[in-house]
Amino acid sequence: MNILSSMSATTCIDSPTLEACRDEKTAFVLKFVAIASILLAGIFGVSLPLVGKKWRFLKSDSSFFFATKAFAAGVILATGFVHMLPDATSALSNPCLPQIPWSSFPFSGFIAMMAALVTLVADFISSQYYESKHEKRIESDRVEPDGLASLVLPLLDDHADNHEHTLENGHVHEHSEVFGDDTDNVARNAVVSQVLELGIISHSIIIGLSLGVSQSPCTIKPLLGALSLHQFFEGFALAGCISEARFEILRSTTMAGFFAITAPISVGVGICISSFYNPNSPRALVIEGVLDSISAGILVYMALVDLIAAEFLSKKMRSNLGEQIVAFIALFLGAGLMASLAAWA
Repeated sequence: MNILSSMSATTCIDSPTLEACRDEKTAFVLKFVAIASILLAGIFGVSLPLVGKKWRFLKSDSSFFFATKAFAAGVILATGFVHMLPDATSALSNPCLPQIPWSSFPFSGFIAMMAALVTLVADFISSQYYESKHEKRIESDRVEPDGLASLVLPLLDDHADNHEHTLENGHVHEHSEVFGDDTDNVARNAVVSQVLELGIISHSIIIGLSLGVSQSPCTIKPLLGALSLHQFFEGFALAGCISEARFEILRSTTMAGFFAITAPISVGVGICISSFYNPNSPRALVIEGVLDSISAGILVYMALVDLIAAEFLSKKMRSNLGEQIVAFIALFLGAGLMASLAAWA
């Protein structure tokens, strides 16, 4: 209780405009509308790639899916740069905070940078773990072809012009390059989807609490639509990575569901604590600024390294001029549209 008291003990004065618009009853109703709207938008966004992957145009190898992934990557990049990092800088440089140390060092950028580097380390370690785990699973499931050699040899003779196989000591060896690429892709997508969800969920908690504690309809009304679109785009980006990670149905559903409910629950928590939580207290500003900075670092790293660079520097992209043009247009469109939401959110 001491922590909660200290968070509301000191305050900064809200802007006169927001104070004039303060209406707790109207704000309370709007918050429940926001919960329903954000929940539905999140469910729809995160479900579309997962449920729709059986449709031809939403399969992971389709041009449309490739373009939508580029669009989603732009959304994630803009979320980190335009939404999270400026908010973190604003919170940590607020005049309410002591000038030393908060105004004497760019903490938001430093924390975001460290979060990106820590994400790199986690990405590296997790990738090695998943690659090793996947290879062991493949090895355990591999059929020893000693008893099948008589069946394999005729097939090799019939298709000698199309495939290269070697048979040593009664064992058939697959193309290691194909196997290696498949293993790497599965492992990378598994890591990307989980780290990306961590960054997005931490962001969802912040924006949900911010909306929940607000008592101003002037603030909540524009946030309602903007955050609904926000959740839809982020859910689509996350689900695209989950669908390529080849998780079991239960795990994919759990990850998608956890994303969809995080922001609405955070709004609900904000409603519950709005009577005693002061978002303008120094302690609250520091917590918000640090979490925003961490989220920004994670999302910027994931967008640039695991979503944009991984796709745009791939052989598939380099070999198809049409896909290059469409993907670049989708990337800039996603980043631009998400950045424009900052005018309201």
